Amino acid sequence: CQSGGNVEGVEVDKEVECNGVRIIGLANLPGRVPIHASQMYSANVTALVDELYDAESGCCSLDFDDEIVKGCVITHGGEVVNEMLLEIRAKQN
Repeated sequence: CQSGGNVEGVEVDKEVECNGVRIIGLANLPGRVPIHASQMYSANVTALVDELYDAESGCCSLDFDDEIVKGCVITHGGEVVNEMLLEIRAKQN
C-alpha cells in the first residue's frame, strides 16, 4: 500500500507519535517481508542441523525416537519411514 498504512495519522515512510502510540508508515511493507522470511528460514534450517548434528562423533546422527527426526525423514534404508506418508499409503490400499 503506497499510502503507508491503514491507520489515521499515518505518514508515508515516517514514524509519528499520536496520543502516545507510535505509528510506523512503511510504504512498501510487502517488499520487506522476503528478508524476514529468508532470515526465519535460515534460522529454522540451522536449528534442524543443530538437532541432527552429533558433536561427539562430528557427524549427523538420526535418532528415530526423536520426534523431529521422525517428522523430517521420509525414507531410510530403502523404505518409507515417515508415519504420515505411511498412513496415506495405507488409506490408498
